[in-house]
Amino acid sequence: MIQAGFWLLCTVIIYLAAKRIYLTFPKIYFTPLLITPLVVITIIIISGVSYDTYNKGAVWLTNLVEPATIALAVMLYKHINVLKKNILAILVSVCCGAMTAFLSTTALAQLFGLKNDILASLAPRTATTPIAVSISGMIGGVPTITAVATMITGLIGMIMGPLIIKWCSIRNPIGQGTLFGTSAHSAGISKAFEYDGVAGSIASIAMILTAFITLIIVPWLLALFRQGFLL
Repeated sequence: MIQAGFWLLCTVIIYLAAKRIYLTFPKIYFTPLLITPLVVITIIIISGVSYDTYNKGAVWLTNLVEPATIALAVMLYKHINVLKKNILAILVSVCCGAMTAFLSTTALAQLFGLKNDILASLAPRTATTPIAVSISGMIGGVPTITAVATMITGLIGMIMGPLIIKWCSIRNPIGQGTLFGTSAHSAGISKAFEYDGVAGSIASIAMILTAFITLIIVPWLLALFRQGFLL
């Protein structure tokens, strides 16, 4: 119990320190979502502690993901009028994003000759972690791989998002939020709020819609793929 508490406290302290560094030096490579896992993994490897031992404490943080996701409804409520005015554009964008994510994943899986269980693990990676892991279990994937793939997807989306916004001159907070929420889920929401409160709220909406759309289409599309109807 003491050891579990130590790892929990250690993770929180590393995150808070990384956040302080990011506030002082707001560079994308200093983001807490990138620094914290790298530092924690390094400490675990050096100390020789097993993941199960570490997770006895860290699981408390994992369990907070779902209520934190639900809490995003507060920001959704604050900007409900923006949602009503732009729901069609957001919905179409999210559907296209979710479909593109699945098709690109299956194309890469074929290119590299990945097995079906690996494909099933990667297919829901654009959904937020709790839903992605649930979908993975439903379609024969490996939830642990899904969790890692989801985290990597979020980090890549958070890093690439600002570059795409700059290159494409996306100044509308609706577009910014939809981009981050669809491609980078919770990591994208964090980045979107750095742009604008509306962008962050739209990112929250986009993430939730992406999760539900992924839940609906991925099992169906994966079944078609396995039967040879896709690609």
